[in-house]
Amino acid sequence: MSILSDRWIRERALADNMIEPFVEAQRRDGCISYGLSSYGYDARVADEFKIFTNVDSAIVDPKNFAANSFVDRKTDVCIIPPNSFALARTVEYFRVPRDVLVICLGKSTYARCGIIVNVTPLEPEWEGHVTLEFSNTTPLPARIYANEGACQFLFLQGEQPCETSYADRAGKYMGQKGVTLPRL
Repeated sequence: MSILSDRWIRERALADNMIEPFVEAQRRDGCISYGLSSYGYDARVADEFKIFTNVDSAIVDPKNFAANSFVDRKTDVCIIPPNSFALARTVEYFRVPRDVLVICLGKSTYARCGIIVNVTPLEPEWEGHVTLEFSNTTPLPARIYANEGACQFLFLQGEQPCETSYADRAGKYMGQKGVTLPRL
């Protein structure tokens, strides 16, 4: 398995709409950088956030997640309470090729502030907006900036296409749009 370069990412993004919208070069004009990098793509966070709140003293249960545990906000700057988290989504819509696995890492700008970005791997032939989780590990409120870089996606190509892709399995998060809560 090898990591794929900016050339490969650009070709697939333009020819196959692998990333929409696609930004062909790093943009960093007064913002947290986003766009194509040497061996990855820095995606932006959209302006739709679900901020965790425990007003009802709910129990966090991945098999039965209470939607009322979140406050929805459409904003340019999301404030995450101390020791809490927010869900968001990428601006970009991804379509992963059958012979590729995509891994996501948080941006160092956020990591250096105690804000952790978590995303599970994008499996072969998965497509959709990527749901992002921002954890504020600090005892202070933290800001997340919409339409700026949030995380970097790395594209790894297998030696051969997989036998069964995410699409073949009819995965439960296929084609997701918007911020998507846990499903069973």
